[in-house]
Amino acid sequence: MEILIDIVLPIFGTLFIAYIAARTKLFSTKATEGLATFVFTFAVPSLLFDSVSRHPLPDPIEWELLISFFGTAYLIWLAGMLISRWLFKRDFAHASLAGMTAAFGNTMLGLPLVLTTFGEAGSIPIFLIIAFHSWQFFALATILLEGSRRQNGTLKALPWTIAKSLATNPILVGLVLGLACNILAIPVPDPVADITGFLGRAALPCAVFVMGASLAKFRITGAIGEAVAGSLLKLIAFPALTYVAATYIFTMEPLWRDVAVVMAALPVGINVYLFADRYEAGAPAAATSMLLSTFLSFGTIATVLTLLEVR
Repeated sequence: MEILIDIVLPIFGTLFIAYIAARTKLFSTKATEGLATFVFTFAVPSLLFDSVSRHPLPDPIEWELLISFFGTAYLIWLAGMLISRWLFKRDFAHASLAGMTAAFGNTMLGLPLVLTTFGEAGSIPIFLIIAFHSWQFFALATILLEGSRRQNGTLKALPWTIAKSLATNPILVGLVLGLACNILAIPVPDPVADITGFLGRAALPCAVFVMGASLAKFRITGAIGEAVAGSLLKLIAFPALTYVAATYIFTMEPLWRDVAVVMAALPVGINVYLFADRYEAGAPAAATSMLLSTFLSFGTIATVLTLLEVR
């Protein structure tokens, strides 16, 4: 109960308040879009830059953490694709999105959740995961979906499309700049540190709020069976297998393992729907999975934190 009150309730309470505010038009669509731009372009990149540039990096890189998390993620992605193909008889593009649904979490929720739960000690493991998260999954989804179109011209342009997408992602830019300053021992001028620190303090509450407000524009649009399957893989199978990998296959500090498990337990990220809508491949299932997993994760994340005996 203490975990529910102290950690989960403030974050999900803020999310639900934003959701209700947007649904009742107390917070307009334009306001949501403006806040989302601020969070994605300024606040979160500033937070990542400020934290990564200041904190000592693990030496060597904790590859066991990354393999535990991402190795499990790809197994879950494959399981989602196979279930979509064999059980629901979907085409390859649709199945690719089903796999992404099962593996791609909402890191904008994970960031405040991990930092609220573990404090500064959780910053480096979560930033390592975030640093490898989006570009890997975006690249894999793009390759699978573009490949399913079987257009040579499109495939030839694929490396450039992926590179351009990554280079123009403000979150990745903030991470890379922070890592560069840290690794190369480049001193960050005090005015820059003050500004990024100030902007970064707005990132966590604003990210949760904009996530809740953004969810209000989506609806339960069908494909309930597929959405349930994707949500179960995302909320239960992914964190359970990550825990097994991080505990019994690899050896790492309990805190790093716990961060990986919490990140694995996040609900489906909004980008899954954006991919599905862009490629016209299972958008109803993606939207329903996103909403269903977000509301169910209030209970599943509280359960995960309790089982991990987080204090």
